[in-house]
Amino acid sequence: MSKIKKNKGKKIMYVFAWILGIIVCLNVIGFAINKIFFSNELEAISPYGEMVEVNNQKMHVYSMGQGEQTIVLLPGLGLPLPSADFGPLMRELSKDYTVVTVEYFGMGFSDETDTPRTNENYMEEIRTALSMAGMKPPYVLMPHSVSGVYSEYYAAKYPDEVSAIIMLDTTPTVKMESNLQTFVMEPKNAKIMYGFGTLLQETGLNRILNGFLPSAQTVENGYTEKEISDNKLFSYHVLNDTIINQALSLKDIVNEVNSVVFPSEIPVLKLISSVNQNQLKDGEEIQKNHLNRLGTNAESKLIEGSHGFFQTNITDISEATSNFLKKIN
Repeated sequence: MSKIKKNKGKKIMYVFAWILGIIVCLNVIGFAINKIFFSNELEAISPYGEMVEVNNQKMHVYSMGQGEQTIVLLPGLGLPLPSADFGPLMRELSKDYTVVTVEYFGMGFSDETDTPRTNENYMEEIRTALSMAGMKPPYVLMPHSVSGVYSEYYAAKYPDEVSAIIMLDTTPTVKMESNLQTFVMEPKNAKIMYGFGTLLQETGLNRILNGFLPSAQTVENGYTEKEISDNKLFSYHVLNDTIINQALSLKDIVNEVNSVVFPSEIPVLKLISSVNQNQLKDGEEIQKNHLNRLGTNAESKLIEGSHGFFQTNITDISEATSNFLKKIN
């Protein structure tokens, strides 16, 4: 190898070492700033609802309305502050129903937990939290995303406590060919994604990146300034061991529920986002198979929107809910 090539190689390694060193230093500085100035910023925000005791820990339950029927909103994976995120939908539904949002352990104002993130534990935590908040079954469960899995399990184990399920673009509990959902549910892939996300959070870089992401939480969509502000702050702290353990359990919980017979006497309305169905490989077929699994009392409606249409399509959800519950009562 010539002397010129050797010198060129050394220069490249030198530049690379400097770049790597700068990145490490920036991460260390970001980590220190994040811990010193922002680690306690959520303490100034008071829970919207009631903190109830579940398994010797605190869980947040937020309710509105005085209707005879109780609708229980259950959040999808990784929502920073469900009580704020569901705010506009809760206000609309509470005109006719009692509406309750349960924030799982690791979400919003609720504590974290070391309890395994199984279907059984989620179900019992939901039941206990509702009971401690003074709610009485039967409930109309309204799960978003992965909470549909827990809701199906709940209905299978305690069918007398569930009068109906209205699914907000929930995870299909059927076997699927490889697609985006199955990729995300693989534990090894989830570990990589959440490991990277945790790094961004710990160094505070997520505060910068989040500023470039579009948000449907706007005043025009019915959110209050407080809900927008609080949710933004919670989004900077969204990842924790409880949420990561929930993500790592996705494949197992779906497989478990897939093997459980769903009680076909329970009416189900599945609201499906057009974006999710169109982008998912064999999306229409997967949704059809899911409805077949849920039985003859299951029906669906396509909502023109994204996976988070509960933020933008409040009227569509409210009207579909009203028509569905009137029909089955």
